[in-house]
Formats: sequence, structure tokens, C-alpha cells
Amino acid sequence: MRFDRSDGVFCHVTSLPGPHGIGDLGDGAATFLSFLGESGVDYWQVCPLGPTIGAAGESPYQSPSAFAGNPLLIDLGGLVDDGWLDASTLEPVPAFPTDRVDYEAVREYKRPLLRTAFERFEEATSEAGPEEADEAAESFDAFRERESWVREYGLFRALSAARPEDTWVEWPDPLRTRDPDALAAAREEHAEEIRYHEFLQWTFDRQWAALREVAADEGIEIVGDVPIYVALDSADVWANPAAFRLDEANRPTAVAGVPPNPGDDGQRWGNPVYDWEQLADDDYGWWMDRFRRLFDLADVARLDHFLGFVRYWAIPAEADDPAAGEWHDGPGRALFEAVEREFGTAPFIAEDLGFEDARMDDLMAEFGVPGMRVPQYANWAEAGNPYQPMHYPENVVGYTSTHDTDTWVGYYEELPPHQRDALHYNLGVADDRPIEWEIIDEVWSSEAIIAMTTVQDLLGRGSDARLNEPGTIDGNWEWRVEADALDDELAERLRELGEFHVR
Repeated sequence: MRFDRSDGVFCHVTSLPGPHGIGDLGDGAATFLSFLGESGVDYWQVCPLGPTIGAAGESPYQSPSAFAGNPLLIDLGGLVDDGWLDASTLEPVPAFPTDRVDYEAVREYKRPLLRTAFERFEEATSEAGPEEADEAAESFDAFRERESWVREYGLFRALSAARPEDTWVEWPDPLRTRDPDALAAAREEHAEEIRYHEFLQWTFDRQWAALREVAADEGIEIVGDVPIYVALDSADVWANPAAFRLDEANRPTAVAGVPPNPGDDGQRWGNPVYDWEQLADDDYGWWMDRFRRLFDLADVARLDHFLGFVRYWAIPAEADDPAAGEWHDGPGRALFEAVEREFGTAPFIAEDLGFEDARMDDLMAEFGVPGMRVPQYANWAEAGNPYQPMHYPENVVGYTSTHDTDTWVGYYEELPPHQRDALHYNLGVADDRPIEWEIIDEVWSSEAIIAMTTVQDLLGRGSDARLNEPGTIDGNWEWRVEADALDDELAERLRELGEFHVR
């Protein structure tokens, strides 16, 4: 797809303001979209929207489903409007911190309320009730019929709840290997719990669809995120074993990672790798379903670790050392030809940071997929460094920061003196201008087809506002923006920048 010159802001949903301890799909999100509309930007970028678990550090990149939405993002006020909760049941609201997410406290507060909403829904729709209840029942049934993944996801979550200490690879053989009789018995035994998880997904879907309408009214398109790999302990792997390199007992034979480089030992991520040959025989049906779901939720898809579609590092599952792996060819152009047959020209952004591969570059060029440039990877003392914004080519998306980097101010404060001096020289830094606006202006004035910044950088926040530090578990995905920070003055400043450089 050929993008028009445009701009946007990254802010994951969990980072939005709101009264219930975590950003959600309610008034805080609508207020943020209003801010973006006033700012005149074109895009709102988010991280993957799937459920998160504490054992994975709440990472949306290690979700139990690549298709499901995170129930913690459901707006409780919307459930009051639906009639599934009474306003009084939301009280008292705990004294949640407004600048970060305490996930366990949020779960303790929201889960009983979500369960109550489900019970009220079941009561209302199981009897001859008001027209609204009949409409809700029909909508729920239509969702379950349309979204074929939700049936397996509901069963997976029910079975996981019944065995909280085990991953699915440790389940009894008939369930692990998906014996039809065992699955049928499990569906009967856990019918109510399965329906509860389906209800949560229907609710998330309706609320997200309503939020997309708000975004459209503000002239905002949404950039979603597609992690190339999925978590081993996920409905995706358990329900689709043929899509992955598993043995006869449905356990991985190889896992993903990256090889050692000079100065490091490589990484063993542990995600099962795909059986691309098997997927090709099905014309990449699982991936088409995944993209179809993504484009139901977003307008543009950022493809994480794009190199993995060209070549990937597969480590034998029994090996702990990343060096034991080897390179294998990915699907390359065959997958994207399948995408074009299914969807036409699809709007993708490639996460290609830190990799040099001619075949990857050729694939991106052939299908019109722009890559990424982040100035925090620049050597400011090197003439012509490709991560310096003044050297960005047109076919890239320029970011001031990402969810995986420090904030711009945090990065700047840790720069060695010689790099800071070189940055000042290259950007023509003015003493009376905040350093975050120097880089925002530089990215906006670059040749990048899309210019992106983060809410943290707009606010000039330091390392305390960093969203995620790769390779660590604790303290990530917690930062939230305060409700009063997104004011008219900030919106006007961003609008003027876009009008000068973009539109």
C-alpha cells in the first residue's frame, strides 16, 4: 500500500486515563481521540490488544490469544449502560494510582464485576424479556457464529482456569492432543465458563467497534500490532497444532530466538516456530484469519520482527543455548501474495529495526511496506547515519521513540557528552527549546512518509515514563498518562507542527 504523508501518536490503551485503574475503552479513550482530533494527526498506534497475564509480565506480546481482546480493557460504565451492571455496584472504586497500572489490584476489582455482568446478561437473555435483551442475545450469537476462533479460545481459557498451575503442554494426553471425545466432554463440563469468556470477547468487540466509530468521526485511523510469534501457552498453538512445528505429542520441536552476535550470547525466546510448509499447503489460512481479525480492529497493521517472514532462527526445543539454532527460510513473497489474493493491497508497516537483509528489503519494496526509523539508534557523530532524521528516506515511518525504547528525554539524558554535542550540532538545538520538541520537529520535517511520536515524548517525560524494557519482567506496561496532561495547548502545538510539515 502507498501511504500518504501523515502523522500520528502512539499510546497503548492501558496507558489512557480512566477511573478504574487502567486505561479502557470508555470515556478516557474517547477523550484521547478528541485530543488527537484537535491535534489534527492521522493515526493512533497501539500495542496488541490481547489478554495479558502476570507470569509474562503483562506483556501484550505474550498473550494467550492472537485473536482475543483484553477483558481488563472493558469499560465498566458501558456495562452499566447495557443494563448488565448497576452504577452502585462500581462503588467504592479503590484508590487506584492515576500514573501507573497496578494489574493485580485492577483484576481484583474488575473480575467480580465482569462476572456479575455476565450473570445479569444470562438472566436477561434466558427469559422472555425486553426487546434490548433479545437484541443482545442475537448479537451475541451472531458474534459467536462469525468469530470461529472464540469457541476454541473459550474452551482453552476454561481448561486453563481448571488447571492454573499447568500450561496446556502439561495437560492430560487426550486434551493436549485434542482427542474429539475429550474435547466434547470438556465442552459439556465447562459450558458456563466457556460462555463467560465468549461473553467477555463479545463485549470487548462491541466496545472496540464503538470506539472505532469515535475515531472515524475524529478523522483518526488506528495502527494495530501483529507480533510475528505467539505464546506457547496460548489458544493459538493448542487449537492449531498443524500451523506450528510440534511433535506427535503436540510439544514444540523448535522455538524462536536470535543467534549470538559479537558482544552477546543471542536470545532464546521460547515461542514455537511455524510450520511454513504446512501453512503454505493451506494457502496460509491461519494467517489469513489472523489478518482478517486484525483488520476488523485496526486500519493499519505493524508487523513485528518482519525479518521472520524472510528467515528465522529456530532453536531445538531441548536446547538452552541460542547458538544451537540455525537459519531457515520464511514464506517470503508467497505469504504476501496470499494476502493480496485475500484482501487486496493491505496496509502494513514493517518492524525492521537492527537488521540488514537484502531479501527483506526487496520484499518490503515489492509490496510497498515501509520500514521504521528511530533516532535513538543513531550514531550522531557519524555523517549520513541512516537513523538520523535528516537522512530518512521517504519509504519509512519515523518515530521519536517506541514502546520498547526509553523516552526521548530519558535517552537524551543518558547520552555520552560527545554524542550529545554531535546531536546538538546535527539538530541545531536551541537553548530555549525543550529537547523533546527538537526531535519531534526533526522527525516531522524529515522525508518519512509517516511521522510518529509517543504521548510520553509529547509531554517531555523521562525514563520514569518508559513503557517497556525488553528482557525484563517487572515494572513494564504500567505507565499511564494523567487526565489533565492532554490539554488544548499541547494539541494546538502538535496541530501547528503537522500543518507546517505534513499537510
